[in-house]
Amino acid sequence: MNNSPLNPNRWLPQAISLSMAVTVYVILTHINALRAAFATFLGFFTPVLLAGVIAYLVNPLANLYRDTLFKNVRRHARRIGSNTLAFLTVFAFLSALLIVLVPQLIVGVTAFVDNLSAFAANASTTLPDIKLFGVDVNLVGIIATPEELVTASATFLRQNTDVILQTSTIAGKGIIQWAIAILLSIYLLFEKDRLKRGSLKVMNALLAPDQFERAIGFLGRCNSILKRYVIFNLLDSLIIGSVNALFMTMVGIPYVGLVSFVVAVTNLAPTFGPLIGAAIGALILSLVDMRLTLIFLAFTAVLQVLDGYVIKPRLFGSSLGVSSLLILIGIVVGGRMFGSIGVLLAIPTVAILDNLYRENFLPWLELRRQTQE
Repeated sequence: MNNSPLNPNRWLPQAISLSMAVTVYVILTHINALRAAFATFLGFFTPVLLAGVIAYLVNPLANLYRDTLFKNVRRHARRIGSNTLAFLTVFAFLSALLIVLVPQLIVGVTAFVDNLSAFAANASTTLPDIKLFGVDVNLVGIIATPEELVTASATFLRQNTDVILQTSTIAGKGIIQWAIAILLSIYLLFEKDRLKRGSLKVMNALLAPDQFERAIGFLGRCNSILKRYVIFNLLDSLIIGSVNALFMTMVGIPYVGLVSFVVAVTNLAPTFGPLIGAAIGALILSLVDMRLTLIFLAFTAVLQVLDGYVIKPRLFGSSLGVSSLLILIGIVVGGRMFGSIGVLLAIPTVAILDNLYRENFLPWLELRRQTQE
């Protein structure tokens, strides 16, 4: 064997290994910068990505209408009718949600303002002084009188005008971005058949026949996993809302329907959804009794811990065929790495990786062992 220093068989494997080690080291030491650059790059395509997500979520409803209400209609009219009715159904649901919730929230806020003096007096007798990170916080002094609240609010607005304007601008851009995404999703849903045929042609041209069949099977399994994830996410929110309603009824907390509905709907959003639901529920209940508000917040905290570490792992593990431990690890790791988006995508990602491991990696290892024997 030629051991000359110029022999590629001698130094090429070491050079490749060294290059891979350096690449991994650079990625790990610059992970924050790379993540920020990746987020900036994805930001340019955010409306398109949102449109794809919206179209994907509306598509099962459109397929249901296509196979039932428009089953005996001509193909072109069936596609237009089912897609249009699916979007109209979603818009009608959202409109009904706003019609039900917004007036009640306005009534609650109005009652809060009208009864601010009584609220301050009630809070002064029920909320003791507390310590926050070792610092004494006198809540009684903070909310002693309505006049002090108004003065403090005016001072806050005056000192944070720039921040408020910047936040308002970001919110306005977000609304425009969502409007564009909804419009694009309508086009995507109407063009889904053409896009599907084009994608299949490209895959068929790039892949060998056996690879093409495996890729189609894998994509089909991914689609099934995502559909089940959406369905069981809705079921999880229904369970949380029902348990919350049962607890409020047993304790005698008012506004059972409104608060439980808000908790169930906001539970669909990852991480910050339950916080928003708890804040809205606490605002509504604070008009009645601060002690009931504290009881509701304490129960919500316990319920969300149980949901995140017990209900979700067991529910999604049994439905997706994945270990509850893997689901829990995926939620924790996904949240630490990518925040709320990581939590949202953790469960389907773990399910897809587990499917790849069982359907592809294990058979490959078994085949490799047999060939070596």
